[in-house]
Amino acid sequence: MISKNPVKFGVQVFTILIRVGVVLLLIYIGYSVYKILLEGIFGSDYILPAIAIWVFTAYIVLPRIHRLLTKLYIPDYYIGRTRTGDGLYGDPVNIAFYGSKKEIINSMKQADWHQAAELSFASSVKMTVSTLIKKSYPDAPVSSLYLFGRKQDMAFQQELNNNPHSRHHVRFWKVPDGWRLPGGHDADWLAAASFDTNVGLSWFTFQITHKIDENIDEERDHIIDTLKVAEQVASVELVENFTTAYHSRNGGGDMVKTDGTMPFIKLNSN
Repeated sequence: MISKNPVKFGVQVFTILIRVGVVLLLIYIGYSVYKILLEGIFGSDYILPAIAIWVFTAYIVLPRIHRLLTKLYIPDYYIGRTRTGDGLYGDPVNIAFYGSKKEIINSMKQADWHQAAELSFASSVKMTVSTLIKKSYPDAPVSSLYLFGRKQDMAFQQELNNNPHSRHHVRFWKVPDGWRLPGGHDADWLAAASFDTNVGLSWFTFQITHKIDENIDEERDHIIDTLKVAEQVASVELVENFTTAYHSRNGGGDMVKTDGTMPFIKLNSN
């Protein structure tokens, strides 16, 4: 129903424009994928039908199927893995921190990490354009992953070669009051770190997404090293065999492997 209130009416119009913009962006992305990957397979007469089928399948049908099925076979408690918005396993949780939000932000910035912008239509468009024209976007947004039933509280990144196409990045979640990790360990924050190698298609939804390097332990160690170089670390306790070493896939279908060691990092008070 169209509101007679000018403010509410303006919000409704803005919301519609945003949705139209998202649709147009998806069509453009689909066309780009077709030109890059499928033009040699399908003739030009099939461009629009192919794009329409891909968008409908990747962004509407498959996500809804995954959200329904994952409620049945993925447990709703902590198992050391984040979840995607579609309910699939996301990146593993591989770092624990002690410190306040202010200390986390300050320490990461001192270690030459940029706090990622909030994911929105505007920031998504800016990142897409920056990737296509190879323009630097130091605080590009990251996709939402979920832990404790909510998306990350904040994220940081370091782009490579002045292009968000490849980047180091890490997401942080505040640990609920009184909550303890397996074995009775406590922490103020949990984090999931991985390295984006390029942009590709998800194996499970066929959506456009960043692909990550499977050696997530190297990214975990990179974060520790950068914080140490910046003299932001008071102590690091490495708990070996915290989780069983495993080889698995994240929500985009990328292989991940880890030795199961969990670092508990205490930051310097700033």
